[in-house]
Amino acid sequence: MTDQPPTIEIETAPNPTFAVILMHGLGADANDFVSLIPELRLSDAPAVRFVFPNAPEIAVTANNGYVMRAWYDILSFEGIERRVDEAGILESCATIRRLIEAQNARGIPTERIFLAGFSQGGAMTYTAGLTHPDTLAGLIVLSGYAPSKSLIEASFSAANRDTPIFAAHGTADDVLPLKLGEAARDFALAAGCPVEWHAYPMPHSVCLEEIEALREWLGQRLAAAS
Repeated sequence: MTDQPPTIEIETAPNPTFAVILMHGLGADANDFVSLIPELRLSDAPAVRFVFPNAPEIAVTANNGYVMRAWYDILSFEGIERRVDEAGILESCATIRRLIEAQNARGIPTERIFLAGFSQGGAMTYTAGLTHPDTLAGLIVLSGYAPSKSLIEASFSAANRDTPIFAAHGTADDVLPLKLGEAARDFALAAGCPVEWHAYPMPHSVCLEEIEALREWLGQRLAAAS
């Protein structure tokens, strides 16, 4: 991986005082959730810089070695606990940490930075967020899961035990079954983390009700910290 992945940045207003780093899913790219910004309707909220990084292009073992953008290699899709490349996860955690530090250098402190992600990006949100040494503003996990609970447990950061988590999943998700999302939720709750959980009758995607719930959750936290 390069030191800094290519990113798309969009600011809701000049001089942002908050940042949201949003990671795409397996095989997608940084453009995937750019359209989410106007749907969140944050015009009355403090200015936010949305940062959409690109994962590197790697061969994904479970997809017959097909090269695609991925935050880590998936070795097998079999079973409820899929096998993943933990070294790759740690590399991506380091990349995310550099993205946080880049926002710090531009005047946005870590406690005003949200990590967010969809699918594999949500998996990275759980992992990078719960192991980050400094307190984050919040974690947003859309149709995600915890790819390696033991890896998170080994480096769990007490600084983010009280960091609010918004987690949502589709009950008809046939890519990452609901059980994976529920298991990650229960893992975070068992660690003492506050999780706001939502389940919607949708496949591996997002829906309007989910976006509205996220808008309210995010808006409350932006207002409280401003």
